Amino acid sequence: MMQDVLSRAPEPYDLRLRYGADENEFGDLRLPESKGPHPLLMNIHGGYWRARYDLQHASHLCAALTQEGIATFNLEYRRVGNAGGAWPGTFEDVSNGLKYIRQNAAKHNIDAKRTIVMGHSAGGQLAMCLASRTPDLLGVVSLAGVLDLQRAYDLHLSNDAVVEFMGGTPKQMPDHYHEASPMDLAIPKVPQQIVFGDKDDVVPAEFSRDYAKSKKQKGEHVEAIEIAGAGHFDVIDPQSSAWPYVVKAVKKLLL
Repeated sequence: MMQDVLSRAPEPYDLRLRYGADENEFGDLRLPESKGPHPLLMNIHGGYWRARYDLQHASHLCAALTQEGIATFNLEYRRVGNAGGAWPGTFEDVSNGLKYIRQNAAKHNIDAKRTIVMGHSAGGQLAMCLASRTPDLLGVVSLAGVLDLQRAYDLHLSNDAVVEFMGGTPKQMPDHYHEASPMDLAIPKVPQQIVFGDKDDVVPAEFSRDYAKSKKQKGEHVEAIEIAGAGHFDVIDPQSSAWPYVVKAVKKLLL
């Protein structure tokens, strides 16, 4: 399924905007044809935080959401394998990318006050970290997110990708894990849509199920959308039967 998504030609974008000096600090902006000002979705792609996966495979979902009347900013950022990548540099990039596009929203006919962040897989972890530190977001969407870094370590997901990203194990870097793991973060004000498939064999569905249960018990505004028969990459594929659930989750927060 991932190969299918990756093999498609990337969708064209309207503008490539640079929010930093590094070659990986940019985002692709897509604007609806409607009058505007447009609501904004910043997307953070996945790939277990590794440099060999870039933003191109997420171009399809961003283009599809732009067709729904939403301006999308598909973010690239420094990843493991890039100079300055991994925690905290990777998070600094996504934070700076969000600040940049909101500060420059008006010149692109975007309403900065109507902003949500969405992330897939490892991007879901980064999106939730942003939501915990950006209380004026209208919402955050996790698509099959890596929402519990301790569990990611315990299960050795993707050959201990989380150890590469965090610079060590939970015992070696407890403070880093605590400040980076969505399961440990408080997100009291930002509504959360947790979208995942029950056939996910990359980030098990329990990550999303248990996260939603825990956060609801803490009084956070969380809705879990479990899609029967969907795998890890179905939630980022506009051609899949899971896609209408993603669109519904986004529109519930933005429109």
